Amino acid sequence: MNFSTRTNWNLAENDFTVAVREAYSSGAELFDLTVSNPTSCGFTYDAEALLKPLGQLEAMHYEPDPLGMSTARAAVAQYYRDAGAEIAIERICLTTSTSEAYSFLFRLLCDPGDEVLIARPSYPLFDFIARLDDVRLVEYPLLYDHGWHIDFHSLEQSITPRTRAIVIVHPNNPTGNFASDAERAALDDLCARRNLALIVDEVFLDYSVAETTPPSFAADSSQALTFVLSGLSKVCGLPQMKVSWIAATGPDTIVSEAMARIEVIADTFLSMNAPMQRALPHWLAERRDLQQQIRARMQTNLAMLDARLPGTQANRLAMQGGWTAVLRVPRTVQGRPFAEAALRQGVIVQPGEFYGLPEGRVVLSLLTPLSIWQSGLERLPID
Repeated sequence: MNFSTRTNWNLAENDFTVAVREAYSSGAELFDLTVSNPTSCGFTYDAEALLKPLGQLEAMHYEPDPLGMSTARAAVAQYYRDAGAEIAIERICLTTSTSEAYSFLFRLLCDPGDEVLIARPSYPLFDFIARLDDVRLVEYPLLYDHGWHIDFHSLEQSITPRTRAIVIVHPNNPTGNFASDAERAALDDLCARRNLALIVDEVFLDYSVAETTPPSFAADSSQALTFVLSGLSKVCGLPQMKVSWIAATGPDTIVSEAMARIEVIADTFLSMNAPMQRALPHWLAERRDLQQQIRARMQTNLAMLDARLPGTQANRLAMQGGWTAVLRVPRTVQGRPFAEAALRQGVIVQPGEFYGLPEGRVVLSLLTPLSIWQSGLERLPID
């Protein structure tokens, strides 16, 4: 059988994944410091209240709107209004996930073989989406010096005649850095000058470790065509309720043409379902309780982590938001890679290489339940 080269992936498990699976199979006591699914982290959900709006009788009537029901898009517009941004519902398109949103935008902006610039380190899912859409990802570096910064020289040097867009994650996953005001202005200027689109993933926007949250890119008066992505998975801690969105900003004429084309893409798939759209206004309106639980967990786990590190061989890299923390650790412990050595002590951490981080970095989830977090930190081989 001849399969598409788009799906010619190496599907074999990597050695570390095999080792984790075998550790579970052996019955060993394991403390997983990587769990990031909020529904598995012990948070309190009002299941009855969350599920009730799915039973609206109006959802039995099929009246498709490619961009999404106006009531649902109005709820997204209110979410941005709460963040200080005014977005007309005509500039919002609902999708089932941010992955689908990326795919819509790659198809909107790119012909086969065109390029999109993306930061390194970054979440590895982008590779799969781009390959499925025949798009080539080109990495630009984030530099670390008491905090993460975009290397604008390398970024601009990476632009070629095939470049169509720059992706930025605000805050980045896994590094947790928000784009600064200066970086936001520079990105907008660069994209406007080079006729590129700016794609901004803000799924973790609401989870700043500081008391104040940096503004959404949707609040900017953009010179460049800008697409802001987010969704319920992080905003409401509801990854099982598959609702995300694209919000477009920039010059009116360009945005209007972009939205007309996105509407055709969305109409081709009509992936959004009526019950989820009907429930969306309720879920967004009730998001704050779960967000407060998540932020409290983040702050508590960060404090415990920072109390564990003094006098050890590890230190935490600076972060500003998001659900992950990056540790600088010994590259090897008694001749074994750090993540493997930690696993031998019953602790699961993510090797930084999974995200494009250099050796001697591991990634931890700040959503980890407290008892597991404390026990796992005590067993980390960093002393």
